[in-house]
Amino acid sequence: MSSSLERPPRQADERTALIGWLDLQRRILRWKCEGLSEADAHRSVIPTSPAMTMAGLISHMRWVEHAWLEVLFLGGDKTQNPSLVETDEDAHWRTDGTSLKQLLAEYEDQCARSNEIVAEASLDDIGRHPDYRDSKANLRWMLIHLVEETGRHAGHADIVRELLDGTKGYY
Repeated sequence: MSSSLERPPRQADERTALIGWLDLQRRILRWKCEGLSEADAHRSVIPTSPAMTMAGLISHMRWVEHAWLEVLFLGGDKTQNPSLVETDEDAHWRTDGTSLKQLLAEYEDQCARSNEIVAEASLDDIGRHPDYRDSKANLRWMLIHLVEETGRHAGHADIVRELLDGTKGYY
């Protein structure tokens, strides 16, 4: 497997460890998409969760990053994020025919933006959005949550990919 899927250094400082683990989980999620056809990327294989396609996972994670760092942490405009639309809880999972390539590019851009936000802040800084209880968490807590959620969905991607074409692999 690619050396880009290595864990962060074992003696890393806190910020390097947090971002290192988050970046690893992000890369694993993207790696699970490698070589997929458009049809497979958008194909539902879990009858009880039809939005959980590989494309849907990437879309969801893009909006998760945006919600936690641009909206809750920085206090940005929540109306720009479909995951925060209270009338449609699955809006951020639907891809409406958007190509996997475009979804991956948008996710990559959002992850880069997230890393910029983190680089400019203290881990002790508190979120600023007045409408959400979770925005009262510090950046450290938010990053740990993002590691957890990204890792959980990378695990979902393992299963979805195996159901799509039998491809298995752990970095």
